[in-house]
Amino acid sequence: MILEIGAGKGDLTRELLQSGAWVVAIERDRKLADELLRAGHGADRLIVYEGDALKLDWPTLIRHPRFSGLQWKTAGNIPYYITSPLIDKALAAPLPQRVVFLVQAEVADRLAAQPGSKQFGALSVGVQAVATVERLFTVAPGSFRPPPKVASALVRLTPLAEPRVSPETVPAFRRFVTACFTQRRKQLRNSVAHAARVSVTRAAQGLADLGLDPSQRPEQLGVGDFVRLLRWTDRL
Repeated sequence: MILEIGAGKGDLTRELLQSGAWVVAIERDRKLADELLRAGHGADRLIVYEGDALKLDWPTLIRHPRFSGLQWKTAGNIPYYITSPLIDKALAAPLPQRVVFLVQAEVADRLAAQPGSKQFGALSVGVQAVATVERLFTVAPGSFRPPPKVASALVRLTPLAEPRVSPETVPAFRRFVTACFTQRRKQLRNSVAHAARVSVTRAAQGLADLGLDPSQRPEQLGVGDFVRLLRWTDRL
């Protein structure tokens, strides 16, 4: 079963239905949602919900009696201006088997970025703490009508069997990591002091105790290092 976010005119919806999948489609535009309901191929396997994907309760939608016992995935060509909150929601419990989103190419680079690169940041850490990220391929602007001003890329996010942070800890973890990266160009001792709301001296000592160099920059740390830092702040 596929939960499709932002079905639009139904191009992806039709392909999914023709593949034999059950599809739960979310579409904000009432007219487009009505047109989806009148789709031809495989429409008996299609349920359409009109509404804002950020506001709807996805677990409730997939608990429809038709889908009892079915595993599910999330897919969609999502609006670029709400990419991060949609990814956060897609990776919230209960987790799907997989998330496949078409996003702005620059965002895909950030999602898949590794420590030490200039693209590596709070988004990279927050997502990689709970899922593996695969940047599959780039889609040129000319593939769309009208063409956007930027290139797009398809990304596949697969939830980790053992996430680095528990579901209840994810919001606090993301807030902490985001706070660290707001001080991105500062040394780690300053970034952590800001995020943990402690003195620079206390932050430097905590980093040293964890075997981390206080003079490093946040983008030089791995995901696991941020997890250890959050646990350190819990003991303060």
